[in-house]
Formats: sequence, C-alpha cells, structure tokens
Amino acid sequence: MKVKISSPGQKPITFQKGGLHESTDTPSGDKIPSEKVKAALSGSYGPKAKRQALFMRNVLTGGK
Repeated sequence: MKVKISSPGQKPITFQKGGLHESTDTPSGDKIPSEKVKAALSGSYGPKAKRQALFMRNVLTGGK
C-alpha cells in the first residue's frame, strides 16, 4: 500500500508502508527489533533495506 506524506511548501513523499518489515522478515504487527534496524542501516539486508531504514530513521521518526 502506497502512502503519501505532504507538508505545505514541500514536495510530497510517497512510500510503501511496511516495506522495511518485508525486507527484514518481521511480521507486520510487530515492532522491528533494534538489532535488525542496525543491520539494515549497515547494509546487511541489501541496498533497498538500507534506504528504507534511513528513511524510517530520518523522515518518519524525525532523526531520533
């Protein structure tokens, strides 16, 4: 399912909801463990998962 985020004065962002869950083989209702997020950020799950993890960290959680 595609989701679109838009803010006034900024270009809308479209992404696939649950994409990082699929890339890390985590069930959709569960929280992704921090070890899997760190592994995705390091590229262990491939370049697509790395981009998804960076997007999650920087855009969806505000860089936390």
